[in-house]
Amino acid sequence: MDATALLHLLQFASPALPIGAYSYSQGLEAALESGDVHNADSARAWIVRHLHEVVAQWEAPVAWRLMQAWSRRDWCAVSDWNEKFIASRDSSEFRAETIQMGYSLAQLVAELGIADADTLDHLQSHNEVALPTAFGCAVAALAIAPDAALLAMLFAWAENQVLVCVKSVPLGQVAGQRMLLSLRADIETAACAAQNVADDDMCNWAPGLSLLSMRHEVQYSRLYRS
Repeated sequence: MDATALLHLLQFASPALPIGAYSYSQGLEAALESGDVHNADSARAWIVRHLHEVVAQWEAPVAWRLMQAWSRRDWCAVSDWNEKFIASRDSSEFRAETIQMGYSLAQLVAELGIADADTLDHLQSHNEVALPTAFGCAVAALAIAPDAALLAMLFAWAENQVLVCVKSVPLGQVAGQRMLLSLRADIETAACAAQNVADDDMCNWAPGLSLLSMRHEVQYSRLYRS
C-alpha cells in the first residue's frame, strides 16, 4: 500500500471525520441500561459477539460489495446494495443513523472534490445514501485497496464501541486501549469472513439487538442517538 493511499485511508477512517460517528452506540447504550453490559468482561463479550454475529454477517459484506461495485463503476449494483442496506435497518434510529452519516460523508466527498463527475453524479442521485455506500465511493475515488479499507472500517467500528464503554461502563483509558488491542484477531477474522461470505449466506438476523434499539428510542436519559 503506497503512502498516498495509506494517508487517505487514515483520514477517512479517522474518528475525527466530521460525520457524527461518535454520537451513536449501535445498541450498546441500551445494553448498558439493561445491565447486559456492566464491566470490562461483559463489554468485550458484547463487542465480539456483535462483530462476528452482526457486522461480519451483513454490514461488512455489504460494505465489501459496495467498494467492489464502485471500483467497477457498476451503478446498478451500487444502487441495489444501497437500497438493501437501508431496508435492513429494522429500527427507526438504526435507519436514521446510516442515512445521517451517509449523507454527511456524501457531502464531504462532494466538497473535497475527490470523485470524478460520473461517480459524484451517481452518489448524489440517491434520495438516501447509506454510510457503507458513501464510504465505498470514497474508497474507490481515492484508489484505496478494498481489503485495507474494510479492516479500517471494522477497526473504526470497534474503536467507537470501546469508547462508548470507556465513557459509560465506565472503563479507564488504559483498560479501553487494552480491550481494543485484544480485538485485533477478531477484527481480522471478521474482515476475512466478510470478504468470503456468499450472497445467500449473508444475514441481518439479530432480534435481541433490534429490541434493544427499539427500547433505546424511548430510553430516558441517554448520551447517544442509537
